[in-house]
Amino acid sequence: MTTTSFPRISSPAGAVPDQAPAWNRQRHSQMPSHRYTDVYSRVEVPLTERDWPNRRLTVAPLWVPVDLRDGNQALAEPMDPARKRRFFELMVTMGYKEIEVGYPSASQTDYDFVRLIADTGIAPDDVTIVVFTPARRDLIERTVASIQGITNPIVIHMYTATAPTWRDTVLGYSQDDLRELILAGGRDVLEFAGDMPNVRFEFSPEVFNLTEPDYVIDICDAMTELWDATPQRPVVLNLPATVEIATPNVYADQIEYMHKNLARRDSVILSVHPHNDRGTAIACAELAVLAGAQRVEGCIFGNGERTGNVDIATLALNLHAQGIDPMIDFSDIDEIRRTVEYCNRLDVHARHPYVGDLVHTAFSGTHQDAIRKGFAEHHARAAAEGRPESEIEWRVPYLPIDPADIGRSYDAVIRVNSQSGKGGIAYLLETGYGIELPRRLQIDFARHIQQHTDVTGGEVTAAELWSIFQRVYLSDGSGDRAPIDLVGFEASETDQHAQTTIVLRVDGQEQSSTHSGVGPVEALTAALDAHGYRVEILSFHQTSIGTGDDSDALTLLEYRTENGTAWSAGRERSVLAASMDAVITAATAVERAPSGTATR
Repeated sequence: MTTTSFPRISSPAGAVPDQAPAWNRQRHSQMPSHRYTDVYSRVEVPLTERDWPNRRLTVAPLWVPVDLRDGNQALAEPMDPARKRRFFELMVTMGYKEIEVGYPSASQTDYDFVRLIADTGIAPDDVTIVVFTPARRDLIERTVASIQGITNPIVIHMYTATAPTWRDTVLGYSQDDLRELILAGGRDVLEFAGDMPNVRFEFSPEVFNLTEPDYVIDICDAMTELWDATPQRPVVLNLPATVEIATPNVYADQIEYMHKNLARRDSVILSVHPHNDRGTAIACAELAVLAGAQRVEGCIFGNGERTGNVDIATLALNLHAQGIDPMIDFSDIDEIRRTVEYCNRLDVHARHPYVGDLVHTAFSGTHQDAIRKGFAEHHARAAAEGRPESEIEWRVPYLPIDPADIGRSYDAVIRVNSQSGKGGIAYLLETGYGIELPRRLQIDFARHIQQHTDVTGGEVTAAELWSIFQRVYLSDGSGDRAPIDLVGFEASETDQHAQTTIVLRVDGQEQSSTHSGVGPVEALTAALDAHGYRVEILSFHQTSIGTGDDSDALTLLEYRTENGTAWSAGRERSVLAASMDAVITAATAVERAPSGTATR
């Protein structure tokens, strides 16, 4: 079979090869680019004809979120059991039918979470559970022990790195020795789990995209033969771009070569797992599906080692924007983001595709004008056709999808943006007081500043902004005495037990309650609920007032009311005390349920 050389970017006719043409005579960067190898010579694929450039995406692949394993391994502070469960339940609610839940041989926390799935009903019967293990006998045995009693479909995912640098430098194995190690792991998987009728198998040649194509073919064919892959019990072959090293067309060629040359192809589910080192993981995944991949592993908003895993939310919504059902529900994307941010303890960037706070906000006047005209045309077309606007073809300039599809309202954002100057407001508070406001609070606060400037008609200083902020969001002791107040709290925690005592003053009377198994903030909301003050917390944001040792903690709390979302703040010396104060401030703003009745 003839090996295809990848074409280089060509110069205009008449230019000297490998020399910049006259229109591109830039100075040298002084960066040591000569230290790096031309990647195309390392990953040449023996593919003489390729079909993927002429194909079109028509259906969604099988999505497999790996946030609970691969994403979790990339967190500075890995998820605790409560966060893992909340993330898992989110993914089930969104409609994912296959979820990688952990690496049970790597930590007790992961092992215990797999056991939680076995011992509870949190996994619906139609959700496939994936567990991850290296090709090592003792770790495979512990992995199989973790899934005992789970009646759901299960995939045992075994991996080993196969690329030359990993073989030589990391593992110290020859090609033949590594092949035998992988097959030994496959035999161990069969020994421990081969007779379990609800279990299927998956193999990943880690760093597939830097491994010799025919060596990967040989190993993968050996694994499907060993595991007796059939259409009724297919094997997943997952081909990761573990470290992204080439343009996406190269990965597409690699996947198409595997797709066309694997044995037992009708008994293989071909899967991909792109990372984002070059910033092209989404393109790699989309081209890989065109090239024959049927399954995509990634993280919901792309969290992962280094620059991340492929973002499967963006991939899914890209399909939605092309009229293809993504098979996953993103109709409340802000709630999804809040949960992911809570579980990962990482903020989603304001410019993140589809989900970022700013993706439907136009600062440019020309963009705003085009969007407003597009909305007017959309409304008129719906009226002329006598159909709901949600059923009319979407073609508003600058907006690939209708924000309402994912629970967003563009009209509110553009109105505030064009009138409020929220960016300047946030800048003055940050430079004057060190306070960093999240984008949604900037929008809310800007409404109050707009009301103020409409009356005064003058310039607003940083000091005036801070004064208005305190009046609107902070409980600073001014005004009438609140009907409810936090007198104090005491929290204790052991390895097996957490307990918090809350003392409230309600209508002038002190009331004490003790709460087990939850932290202080959760205990406080439960105590407030018991007295008719229900605070449904959506998100916390921590900042500070000033800098240095004398700075106070400032907690910014987003909560839900019957009229929508609202904000409160708490200021104290410690973050916890500030958070408790913010909850009390929110409680004084919500409408109290009838006396003695807890709201649910």
